[in-house]
Amino acid sequence: MVKITGKYQLEKNENLDGYFKAIGVPYVARKMMAASTPVVEISCKDEIWTVKTSTLIRTTVLNFKVGEEYDEVMPSGEVLKNTTTLEDDELRTISKIPDGSQTSRSYSFSDTGMLLTLTHEKSGQTAKRHFKRLAD
Repeated sequence: MVKITGKYQLEKNENLDGYFKAIGVPYVARKMMAASTPVVEISCKDEIWTVKTSTLIRTTVLNFKVGEEYDEVMPSGEVLKNTTTLEDDELRTISKIPDGSQTSRSYSFSDTGMLLTLTHEKSGQTAKRHFKRLAD
């Protein structure tokens, strides 16, 4: 099994604007997120996983136990009900959106980086964010 914990720097995006548009992110916010180059730091202590995403604009921190539902508050104030699972070299988060639809985030890891795949179930829109692993 490849190492999951560590820091990752965004290298490139694929269809990020299309995905954000499908989930209802306003135009200006979409452009700002697409232009950002986040650093994602993933850690685990005592079965509590932490995914910290930092940009120049803001930092978000998610803390969760694998298999247990938890809340994620979006910048709009909307609350997502998330459940994250771990299988082999992948963390997968299913988010239930208040409108009844759902999205998924799949974090796949390799020795050199991480691929974050974002999928909106209702529209079928998918985006990919490619990250390189940073030295510890």
